Amino acid sequence: MARRSTGPAPGDVPADVAAFVQALREISLAGRTLSAKERHDLHGAGADAAERGVPLRELIKGHLAEMWRSWATLPGVAAAQNTDALKRIGEAVFRAAEDAVGELTKGYEETQRWTVRRDESLRREFIDDLLTGRDLGQLAERAERYGLQLAGTNVVAAASASQPFLDSGAATSSVQAAMSLRFSSRHVLVAAREGLLVCVVPHDLAGAPEEFARQVSEVVGRSSRWRVGLGQPQSGPGGAVRSFEQARNALDIADRLDLGERFVKAADLLVYQVLLRDSAALGELVTAVLEPLHGARGGAERLMNTLDAYFASGRVTTATALTLGIGVRTVTYRLDRVRELTGYRADDPAQAFTLQVAVLGARLLGWP
Repeated sequence: MARRSTGPAPGDVPADVAAFVQALREISLAGRTLSAKERHDLHGAGADAAERGVPLRELIKGHLAEMWRSWATLPGVAAAQNTDALKRIGEAVFRAAEDAVGELTKGYEETQRWTVRRDESLRREFIDDLLTGRDLGQLAERAERYGLQLAGTNVVAAASASQPFLDSGAATSSVQAAMSLRFSSRHVLVAAREGLLVCVVPHDLAGAPEEFARQVSEVVGRSSRWRVGLGQPQSGPGGAVRSFEQARNALDIADRLDLGERFVKAADLLVYQVLLRDSAALGELVTAVLEPLHGARGGAERLMNTLDAYFASGRVTTATALTLGIGVRTVTYRLDRVRELTGYRADDPAQAFTLQVAVLGARLLGWP
C-alpha cells in the first residue's frame, strides 16, 4: 500500500518557512537561540509579506504550522534519550518560535507603516497638483488611483473654521472617514489644504456637498464658527482648480459681507464677484457715494448698517426697524441723513440702486 503523505512536499514550503525549519533543526541539536542572520531573514520575510498583501495572521500561522509538522522529525527530538533532554529541546525550540513571531511581526508592521506614510505622501502630492493645476498631463492617470474621473465633471467644496484644518488632524480624519463610508472612497477625496478642509466629488453625486457641510459641523461644533463654500461644477483635468478657486472666493465674499449662511454657493455670489473684478472702479464708487457719511455724528458705520438692513428687507422701513431693534422714526431719520449727506434717496429706485451697490462694495472692500 502506498504511504499517505502527512504534509506538503519540500517544494511546496515557502523559502522563508523552509529556512525557519532548518534553523529549528539546528537549534534542536545545539540548544541555541536564533542567530542575527536568522532574525534578519525573518524580519525580511515579514516585510515581504506586508508588501504582497499577505495577512499577518496567515504569515504567522504558516510558520508555526510547519514547526508543528516538523517537530517529530527534528534531529534533536529524534535523538533525545530521556524526558529531561526532550524538555530542554522543547524550551529552545519554542523560545525560537516566539522570537520568530516577534521578528515576523516587526518586519510586517514596519513595512505597513512605511507603506501608509508613502501612500499619504503620494496622496498629498496628488492633491497639491490637483488643486494647483500642476502636471496636468499625468494628473488624469494618477487620479484613477483615487477613483476620480478628471475627464468628467467634478465640484469642490472648501470648509473654513476658527482653527485651521491640518492633514494629520483629528477633524480631517473624521470627516474623510465619514464621507468615505457614506459615498465610498472611490468617489470622494477629502484633504486639508492651506488651512481649509477640501472635498472633491463628482458633480452628480447627489447630496455629497451637503453631507460634507454636515460632517464639518459635527467635528467643529455647531456653535463654533465655520462655513463651507461650494464651487461650480467644472470639467477636465483643470476643473478642480477652477472649482476650488470659486469655493475659496465664496468663503472670502461671505466673510467680507458677514453673511449668516453656513453653506454658500459660488453660483449665488456671482454678482459680488463681478463687482470685485474691477476693485479700483468699485473703490471710486464707494468713495464718491459714501465718503460724505463720515460727516454724520458718530461716524458712517451706523448709517451704513441702516442702509444694509434697509436693502436686505426689500426697502421696508418697519422690517428694517425690527431687524435693528430701533423705532421706525429712527430709521426714517437716518435715511434722511443719508440723503442730506450723499444726495441719494434710498426710497428712489434709480438712486437706491447706486446706494445699494456702493454699500455692497463698501462691505467687500472693508470700508470704512
